[in-house]
Amino acid sequence: MSTITPDTADHELLRLTHAGRADAFTALYRRHQGPLYRYALMRCGSADMAADVVQEAFMGLLTQRFGFDPLRGQLQHFLFGVARNLILKLEESRRRQVALPEPDEDGELELDLACEGPEPLARLLGIEAAEEVRRALALLPAHYRDVVILFELHELSYQEIAMVCQVDIGTVRSRLSRGRAALAKRLRAHAPAACPAN
Repeated sequence: MSTITPDTADHELLRLTHAGRADAFTALYRRHQGPLYRYALMRCGSADMAADVVQEAFMGLLTQRFGFDPLRGQLQHFLFGVARNLILKLEESRRRQVALPEPDEDGELELDLACEGPEPLARLLGIEAAEEVRRALALLPAHYRDVVILFELHELSYQEIAMVCQVDIGTVRSRLSRGRAALAKRLRAHAPAACPAN
């Protein structure tokens, strides 16, 4: 029986999974679930939808419904592509944009501010800034959002993004440039006005 280590390659873990090794599937899941969930969450804006997409991607991998070929690229990039396609199908069937969670009816973000020192203010400002970025990302067209998230948050190369999104590298460059510009414009609209100099 093969021993599974943190260095065991994805294709070997997948082979062992298909041979019935539950520990191999667990290792694959632990390795890729976090980045895949973060991508899906940033892409669709709904924690429930992101969790469903991740579950369906891994179930498809487990049942071999999604045929991964290690000669065509890395498993993580394959999973990003599967998640992207699943999200596109869900969006198409719903024909509406999923809204990001808003603050409660009092306009408050639910935060645990019961720690000592200046940390609560810094955490609050960090959370507010992250929410603004998430909202601005959610307003980008899907084809820009995919490229910006994969490049900026997951640090994929142009070539890797081209494979995930099934477009050429020139399209990736163009979408990244336009997506960044649109994101910057949306974030500038929410920036506080500068104080006049004395």
